[in-house]
Amino acid sequence: MRRMSAKRIWASALIGALAVSFIGPAGARAQAQDIGTIQSEILTLDPDRLFAGTQVGKRLTRQYEAERDRLIANNRELEADLRAEEQALTDARKTMTPKEFREKADAFDNKVRSIRQENERAARDLERGREIAPLTLMRMAEPILVELMRDTNGKIILDNRQVLLRSDTVDITDLAIERVDAAIGDGSGEEDAPTAPAEQQDAPGAGDAPDDAPADPAD
Repeated sequence: MRRMSAKRIWASALIGALAVSFIGPAGARAQAQDIGTIQSEILTLDPDRLFAGTQVGKRLTRQYEAERDRLIANNRELEADLRAEEQALTDARKTMTPKEFREKADAFDNKVRSIRQENERAARDLERGREIAPLTLMRMAEPILVELMRDTNGKIILDNRQVLLRSDTVDITDLAIERVDAAIGDGSGEEDAPTAPAEQQDAPGAGDAPDDAPADPAD
């Protein structure tokens, strides 16, 4: 069985938390039918499509991409500075005693290792923010989905990625996207997915690097 990713587990858990019974009066059922929404006790939702289709999900994606690009650009600048410093040290070697050169070379190596560690931490923080962004959206959308369950007389919302067979008539993803967009727009001012610290100046980048320069994390 294929192992579920962390974000899918969280999304499924949140959808599972919405599996609550709502038993309303007959008048409420008639009103729900009048507004033309789906009428089913069992509903399905695609969290990936909800994230990709809502203004909140698009904003969080843009936020991640902008921060990633900023880190990449800063890392390339830092890499160029390290190359220049390394070359300057090499050029100055003939003017130094072996002990002086060894001390300066060791200091440079320590500097590069420290930068590499900071670079890896920034990349991990950024990827962690990307992974939990769908959970951020689900938290914002939870009361909206509960209201949607009431309107559709639903008793349970299932993650449709975990359903073997289903009818499209019970899929509320498109309707959920409309409701979420109408209720919270792009979610500005709400809780955002965390990204790398703003002061971080090293980042994942492309291209060759000095032997001890920060390595680019895998995509």
